[in-house]
Amino acid sequence: MWVIERAAARWSIRLSPRGTAQRGAGRLGRELVELAGLLDWMNVTGPPLKGLLREFSLTPSELIVIHDDLDLDPGRLRIKSAGGHGGHNGIKSIIEALETPAFVRIKIGIGRPAPRQDAAEYVLEPVMKDEMTVYEPCLERAVDALECLIHRGSEAAMNQFNVREKSVDPGEDKN
Repeated sequence: MWVIERAAARWSIRLSPRGTAQRGAGRLGRELVELAGLLDWMNVTGPPLKGLLREFSLTPSELIVIHDDLDLDPGRLRIKSAGGHGGHNGIKSIIEALETPAFVRIKIGIGRPAPRQDAAEYVLEPVMKDEMTVYEPCLERAVDALECLIHRGSEAAMNQFNVREKSVDPGEDKN
Protein backbone atom coordinates (compact mmCIF):
# COMPACT_ATOMS: atom_id res chain seq x y z
CA MET A 1 0.00 0.00 0.00
CA TRP A 2 2.98 2.31 0.61
CA VAL A 3 3.80 2.50 -3.11
CA ILE A 4 0.16 3.16 -4.04
CA GLU A 5 -0.04 5.97 -1.46
CA ARG A 6 3.22 7.51 -2.74
CA ALA A 7 2.09 7.25 -6.38
CA ALA A 8 -1.25 8.84 -5.49
CA ALA A 9 0.51 11.72 -3.70
CA ARG A 10 3.00 12.25 -6.54
CA TRP A 11 0.29 12.17 -9.22
CA SER A 12 -2.30 14.16 -7.21
CA ILE A 13 -4.77 11.28 -7.08
CA ARG A 14 -7.08 11.17 -4.07
CA LEU A 15 -7.49 7.69 -2.58
CA SER A 16 -10.63 6.76 -0.71
CA PRO A 17 -12.05 3.50 0.61
CA ARG A 18 -14.48 1.83 -1.79
CA GLY A 19 -15.46 -1.78 -1.28
CA THR A 20 -12.39 -3.91 -0.69
CA ALA A 21 -9.82 -1.27 -1.70
CA GLN A 22 -8.41 2.20 -1.25
CA ARG A 23 -9.02 3.54 -4.75
CA GLY A 24 -8.47 6.58 -6.87
CA ALA A 25 -8.34 7.56 -10.52
CA GLY A 26 -6.44 10.28 -12.31
CA ARG A 27 -4.00 11.01 -15.07
CA LEU A 28 -0.32 10.43 -15.44
CA GLY A 29 0.41 12.59 -18.46
CA ARG A 30 -2.06 11.41 -21.09
CA GLU A 31 -2.62 8.03 -19.45
CA LEU A 32 -5.69 7.38 -17.34
CA VAL A 33 -4.56 5.57 -14.18
CA GLU A 34 -6.65 3.56 -11.71
CA LEU A 35 -4.89 2.96 -8.39
CA ALA A 36 -6.18 0.36 -5.97
CA GLY A 37 -4.63 -0.86 -2.76
CA LEU A 38 -6.61 -3.88 -1.63
CA LEU A 39 -7.60 -3.85 2.02
CA ASP A 40 -8.02 -7.63 2.37
CA TRP A 41 -5.26 -10.03 3.38
CA MET A 42 -2.77 -10.39 0.53
CA ASN A 43 -3.31 -14.16 0.52
CA VAL A 44 -6.93 -13.73 -0.64
CA THR A 45 -6.60 -10.82 -3.07
CA GLY A 46 -7.30 -12.80 -6.21
CA PRO A 47 -11.13 -12.70 -6.20
CA PRO A 48 -11.48 -8.98 -5.30
CA LEU A 49 -8.79 -8.10 -7.84
CA LYS A 50 -10.65 -10.05 -10.52
CA GLY A 51 -13.74 -8.00 -9.64
CA LEU A 52 -11.80 -4.73 -9.99
CA LEU A 53 -10.47 -5.75 -13.40
CA ARG A 54 -14.01 -6.55 -14.52
CA GLU A 55 -15.29 -3.21 -13.15
CA PHE A 56 -12.57 -1.25 -14.97
CA SER A 57 -12.86 -3.39 -18.14
CA LEU A 58 -9.18 -4.30 -17.92
CA THR A 59 -7.37 -7.47 -18.86
CA PRO A 60 -4.71 -9.16 -16.70
CA SER A 61 -2.04 -7.95 -19.15
CA GLU A 62 -2.93 -4.36 -18.14
CA LEU A 63 -2.49 -5.12 -14.43
CA ILE A 64 0.55 -4.14 -12.35
CA VAL A 65 0.77 -5.84 -8.94
CA ILE A 66 3.16 -4.49 -6.33
CA HIS A 67 4.19 -6.97 -3.64
CA ASP A 68 6.87 -7.97 -1.15
CA ASP A 69 9.42 -10.67 -1.96
CA LEU A 70 11.35 -12.78 0.55
CA ASP A 71 13.89 -13.80 -2.07
CA LEU A 72 15.14 -10.26 -2.69
CA ASP A 73 17.39 -8.39 -0.29
CA PRO A 74 15.62 -5.70 1.76
CA GLY A 75 15.07 -2.60 -0.34
CA ARG A 76 15.88 -4.28 -3.67
CA LEU A 77 13.41 -3.81 -6.52
CA ARG A 78 12.64 -6.18 -9.39
CA ILE A 79 10.08 -6.05 -12.19
CA LYS A 80 8.74 -9.25 -13.72
CA SER A 81 6.31 -9.45 -16.64
CA ALA A 82 4.77 -12.85 -15.84
CA GLY A 83 5.65 -16.17 -14.23
CA GLY A 84 4.76 -18.40 -11.34
CA HIS A 85 3.92 -17.48 -7.78
CA GLY A 86 7.30 -18.46 -6.32
CA GLY A 87 5.65 -19.54 -3.05
CA HIS A 88 3.94 -16.15 -2.56
CA ASN A 89 0.37 -17.01 -1.52
CA GLY A 90 -1.02 -13.64 -2.60
CA ILE A 91 0.36 -14.03 -6.11
CA LYS A 92 -0.91 -17.62 -6.14
CA SER A 93 -4.40 -16.30 -5.26
CA ILE A 94 -4.24 -13.77 -8.09
CA ILE A 95 -3.04 -16.34 -10.66
CA GLU A 96 -5.82 -18.76 -9.62
CA ALA A 97 -8.55 -16.08 -9.76
CA LEU A 98 -7.41 -14.58 -13.08
CA GLU A 99 -6.54 -18.02 -14.50
CA THR A 100 -3.30 -16.61 -15.88
CA PRO A 101 0.14 -15.58 -14.62
CA ALA A 102 0.38 -12.97 -17.41
CA PHE A 103 0.48 -9.74 -15.41
CA VAL A 104 3.32 -7.41 -14.43
CA ARG A 105 4.73 -7.44 -10.90
CA ILE A 106 6.89 -4.92 -9.08
CA LYS A 107 8.62 -6.88 -6.35
CA ILE A 108 10.05 -5.16 -3.29
CA GLY A 109 12.64 -7.16 -1.40
CA ILE A 110 12.12 -7.74 2.30
CA GLY A 111 14.76 -10.45 2.75
CA ARG A 112 14.46 -13.71 4.61
CA PRO A 113 13.42 -14.10 8.25
CA ALA A 114 15.92 -15.03 10.92
CA PRO A 115 16.61 -18.75 11.33
CA ARG A 116 13.70 -20.57 12.97
CA GLN A 117 11.41 -17.55 12.50
CA ASP A 118 8.17 -18.36 10.68
CA ALA A 119 8.02 -16.64 7.28
CA ALA A 120 4.29 -15.85 7.68
CA GLU A 121 4.95 -14.11 11.00
CA TYR A 122 7.93 -12.27 9.50
CA VAL A 123 5.96 -10.73 6.62
CA LEU A 124 3.20 -9.59 9.00
CA GLU A 125 5.53 -7.88 11.48
CA PRO A 126 5.41 -4.09 11.47
CA VAL A 127 8.44 -2.43 9.91
CA MET A 128 10.58 -0.75 12.53
CA LYS A 129 11.41 2.92 12.14
CA ASP A 130 15.14 2.26 11.61
CA GLU A 131 14.32 -0.34 8.92
CA MET A 132 12.42 2.30 6.95
CA THR A 133 15.73 3.93 5.97
CA VAL A 134 16.36 0.84 3.83
CA TYR A 135 12.87 0.88 2.29
CA GLU A 136 12.35 4.63 1.68
CA PRO A 137 14.57 4.84 -1.44
CA CYS A 138 13.12 1.59 -2.79
CA LEU A 139 9.54 2.84 -2.40
CA GLU A 140 10.39 5.98 -4.36
CA ARG A 141 12.09 3.87 -7.04
CA ALA A 142 8.98 1.66 -7.16
CA VAL A 143 6.86 4.71 -8.05
CA ASP A 144 9.48 5.65 -10.69
CA ALA A 145 9.23 2.07 -12.02
CA LEU A 146 5.44 2.29 -12.07
CA GLU A 147 5.66 5.50 -14.12
CA CYS A 148 8.09 3.84 -16.52
CA LEU A 149 5.82 0.80 -16.88
CA ILE A 150 2.83 3.02 -17.66
CA HIS A 151 4.64 5.25 -20.17
CA ARG A 152 7.23 2.92 -21.74
CA GLY A 153 6.13 -0.66 -21.06
CA SER A 154 7.54 -3.65 -19.21
CA GLU A 155 10.64 -4.30 -21.33
CA ALA A 156 11.92 -0.73 -20.91
CA ALA A 157 11.10 -0.78 -17.19
CA MET A 158 12.87 -4.10 -16.64
CA ASN A 159 15.95 -2.84 -18.51
CA GLN A 160 16.04 0.30 -16.40
CA PHE A 161 15.14 -1.05 -12.95
CA ASN A 162 16.30 -4.69 -12.86
CA VAL A 163 19.94 -3.73 -12.46
CA ARG A 164 22.10 -4.03 -9.40
CA GLU A 165 23.64 -0.79 -8.27
CA LYS A 166 27.40 -0.95 -8.57
CA SER A 167 29.31 -1.09 -5.36
CA VAL A 168 32.91 -0.01 -5.21
CA ASP A 169 35.42 -2.28 -3.50
CA PRO A 170 37.31 -0.05 -1.06
CA GLY A 171 40.57 -1.75 -2.03
CA GLU A 172 39.95 -1.24 -5.75
CA ASP A 173 42.05 1.33 -7.60
CA LYS A 174 39.69 4.07 -8.79
CA ASN A 175 42.10 5.56 -11.36
